[in-house]
Amino acid sequence: MQLVARFWGSALGKKLVMAITGLLMVGFVVVHMAGNLQVFVGAEKLNAYADLLHGPLAEVVWIARVVLLGAVALHVTAAVQLTRQAQAARPSGYARRTPQVSTFASRTIRWGGALLLVFIVLHILHFTTRTLFPADLQDQSVKIFSLVTDEGLGFRNPLVAGFYVLSMAGLGLHLFHGVWSSPRTLGLAPATNDPIKRRLALGLAVVVAVGFAAVPLAIFLGLVK
Repeated sequence: MQLVARFWGSALGKKLVMAITGLLMVGFVVVHMAGNLQVFVGAEKLNAYADLLHGPLAEVVWIARVVLLGAVALHVTAAVQLTRQAQAARPSGYARRTPQVSTFASRTIRWGGALLLVFIVLHILHFTTRTLFPADLQDQSVKIFSLVTDEGLGFRNPLVAGFYVLSMAGLGLHLFHGVWSSPRTLGLAPATNDPIKRRLALGLAVVVAVGFAAVPLAIFLGLVK
């Protein structure tokens, strides 16, 4: 326990935890995006996918949820504590300077993280527990396709669709920075200051963000009925 406490108490330990949990969540969002895109195949396909997750694979899904919630909790806690440590180390601040190789994603990482945390909570209340929907739509017998295309709180609602698209833009920025920095934190890739070499991270971030955002946009625009 002492070793674990010492590891967690160090800045390096927290960065390693953030890197590992971050990569774990990257894997999840890629799989989740692939499942969501079945909405373009049709209502029957999407509903069958949802029934599979809540039927034969229900236990596996619950294990995944527990692991992911734990990963999110560790990721957020480490991020908050690292921020506080950094602020405490320089209470007077340094002279303002222009970062040489930083990106918009890295400079807005904390705000993007806060947005994603709010999104995760609302998303769970929205489509997992269905708490945000009226009572007649909270019944688990109501298929997922009916929920996402609902004119009340589904993606036909411009506020709901807009919030999801904005959140996916935040996810893309977060992924871009995380996919670039995590392997270097774990020592799996050499450190470099060349932003040109971030193409893989950029490509994955764009694919995931666009893949997720395409669903609410298509439904809102009436391309999926």
